[in-house]
Amino acid sequence: MQGKVALVPTMGALHAGHMALVAEARKRADRVAASIFVNPAQFGEGEDFGRYPRRETDDARMLDEAGCDLLWAPSVHDIYPDGFAIKVSVSGVSERWEGEVRPGHFDGVATVVAKLLVAVRPDVALFGEKDFQQLAVIKRVVSDLGLPVEIIGVPTVREPDGLALSSRNAYLSAEERQQALALPRALEAARSAIRREIPLVQVLHDAHASLRDNGFSRIDYFALVDAATLEPLEVPQGEMRLIAAAVMGTTRLIDNVPV
Repeated sequence: MQGKVALVPTMGALHAGHMALVAEARKRADRVAASIFVNPAQFGEGEDFGRYPRRETDDARMLDEAGCDLLWAPSVHDIYPDGFAIKVSVSGVSERWEGEVRPGHFDGVATVVAKLLVAVRPDVALFGEKDFQQLAVIKRVVSDLGLPVEIIGVPTVREPDGLALSSRNAYLSAEERQQALALPRALEAARSAIRREIPLVQVLHDAHASLRDNGFSRIDYFALVDAATLEPLEVPQGEMRLIAAAVMGTTRLIDNVPV
């Protein structure tokens, strides 16, 4: 493609959050490419690879209507041909939080994103901030490998009631969908409390209690971290992010807000 090229990598099951990435890509480049690839390497044992929603026809229509110039939907063999033996592993920023709960997940993410960027060779690539740790990992991949692409993080798109858009929201029952609002509300309450200089230990305790009281069966983490390194903070300082992951029913939800 001629001119400046932007890439929007996705796993399909597209929603307004993905369309926001395409819209931002159109502002930053002359041509926009999107990829759809449900990457088996980033799903752990017992995770939802088999049931992850796949809606290729609807996705293609949405991308076309959004002004995407090219859709690439490679097969697993295209990305991981016979004899494929390379793994991209990022230390440091990938090791806590999602990396701890989902061992090997970020190796799969880093490897497939590196493959996509090398194949398409875009000038810019756009990712949602909802997967904030993923964004940090991808930035490290590009920096350390010297890939000639600018990585852009696009703010999380939310439903009118505040729930972060996610393809996995489709797994929630109507009741669970309402209960899930406790996650963004807990993040907002914690952000407000930090700004009011309430001790961080109390802030995090209250957030955990709120999630448990509203039906979350497991809280993987709820933490205040340095926005660049994702190291946990004991006292608020510098550029920060509140990050959280918790399970509602059979659905694991993640979210974050800047502080």
